[in-house]
Amino acid sequence: MVGSRDSWDARALPSLAGRTYLVTGATSGLGFFSAEQLASAGAHVILSGRDVNKLTAARAAIGRRVPGASLESMIIDVTKRSVVRSAAASLSSHDRLDGVILNAGIVHPPRKREEVDGHEIVLTTNVLGHFALAAGLLPTLAKAGRDFGTGRMVWLGSISTASWKTTKIDPELKDNYSGARAYVQSKFMAQVLAAEAQRRCDEADVAVTNVIAHPGYSLSGRTDAVAGVNEVRRSKRFFANLQAPVSQSKEAGAASQVRALIDPQVQGGDLVGPARTFTGPPRVYPAAKSTTLTVHSRLPEVGREVWAFCEEATRTTWPFEAAQSPRD
Repeated sequence: MVGSRDSWDARALPSLAGRTYLVTGATSGLGFFSAEQLASAGAHVILSGRDVNKLTAARAAIGRRVPGASLESMIIDVTKRSVVRSAAASLSSHDRLDGVILNAGIVHPPRKREEVDGHEIVLTTNVLGHFALAAGLLPTLAKAGRDFGTGRMVWLGSISTASWKTTKIDPELKDNYSGARAYVQSKFMAQVLAAEAQRRCDEADVAVTNVIAHPGYSLSGRTDAVAGVNEVRRSKRFFANLQAPVSQSKEAGAASQVRALIDPQVQGGDLVGPARTFTGPPRVYPAAKSTTLTVHSRLPEVGREVWAFCEEATRTTWPFEAAQSPRD
């Protein structure tokens, strides 16, 4: 249900009948449970991932858990520029696309630096792929924004960004790589892109809302078993349960990104995350009030720097003019 800024019940969502949403990385974890929650409210959900077998399993699992769910599958490997562009072009042919959760990503980076498509792998997966995909989807989402007031992009941040105490970025990490640094920086950059995308949409009169969401501390080991999707070893569950006071399930974490996607009270640039930071129902943190997670990522000068880097790295320019509201 839609309630106050501090209340949300993921089990009683408003009807989403007639709406279409894309969830990247929907084959497991937060992406899967976000897709399931959207489908349970009547939305048509496009599940995307890079593995056809995992997509098949995820679609079948949601079908079992949500009888009558309206689902579609699409192969999108966000590390491959050509695949991302092809997917965006295909999605532009849909009659309606109301929103996208830019969820796919690497949570456990490699110990040694790796590259894909010419860039550091965590950067490519968590940032650059979604920057390019979002650019391709902008006109389609803007049409839904103009016609229905629903066009929205949800960018995935992280509570780990509270440890990011600088405005400086080193995207490729060629000389100073660590898995932890690569992950936290990628989430910081995603948050920066959300804020900068909102500024640019506002300036260009593009009817798309950009929102940051984070899942708190959500663990697979505290999540219900789902055949083919979330099958957790006993040892992993044991250690996850030891962290029960400060952790929650993936289902609970997914509620933040679902609220960020569909709650009409959420405004551009807002942050949606657990009420108790690590756990709890999703709460809306307005863009006008910086938090420890967003204090640096909302700075315009940082936004310009990250945006320029992503444009050059992906060879992509967002089509703001094509997405603008028609002039009278």
